[in-house]
Amino acid sequence: MPDEDKTKDTLTRKVEELAYYLERMRFAEYVSLFNRPWRLMWLNFLAGLARGVGIAIGGTLLAALALFLLNELAILNLPVIGDFIAKLVRIVQGQLAK
Repeated sequence: MPDEDKTKDTLTRKVEELAYYLERMRFAEYVSLFNRPWRLMWLNFLAGLARGVGIAIGGTLLAALALFLLNELAILNLPVIGDFIAKLVRIVQGQLAK
């Protein structure tokens, strides 16, 4: 009997611990999301859209920073690097002017 009570107490404690972790994970909300596939697709679409906009803005800022730095290096008039950068900046500015 004492072993059986100890096993029941241990099992009860483990089940309560599992219920606590499932509640912290919001597992019920996650499962209900799978019951509504259109909502799941809509949320994934919005997440992808936000990711794409973030990549576009980040890429634009990074390219602008790179062009700014290249332009500043060209102004320094370094012998070999300055000519290369000046050509590169002229090419990019020519493409932007089109």
